[in-house]
Amino acid sequence: MAYNTISKKYILDYINKECGSEMRHDLAKFIATINNTASQFDLNKKDLFHYMIERADTIPMSQSYGFDTAYGREIRGTFEVNYYNL
Repeated sequence: MAYNTISKKYILDYINKECGSEMRHDLAKFIATINNTASQFDLNKKDLFHYMIERADTIPMSQSYGFDTAYGREIRGTFEVNYYNL
């Protein structure tokens, strides 16, 4: 059984390795936002992370032909509101 978790190390390692840069946002707020948004939409936290960072098609019904659906836009909008209201 896979656990629905994401760690600071996972995020920092991914950003450093895959994006070739340092984390630009407050890591604690970012993780709290992932946790809150994943809980609100009943999503896997790593899937949400990859969806937000690289627009990966990791969340069913969030994209169609590479564009965000209304559901995908709702997730992104909620994530943004959650982040800036922490």
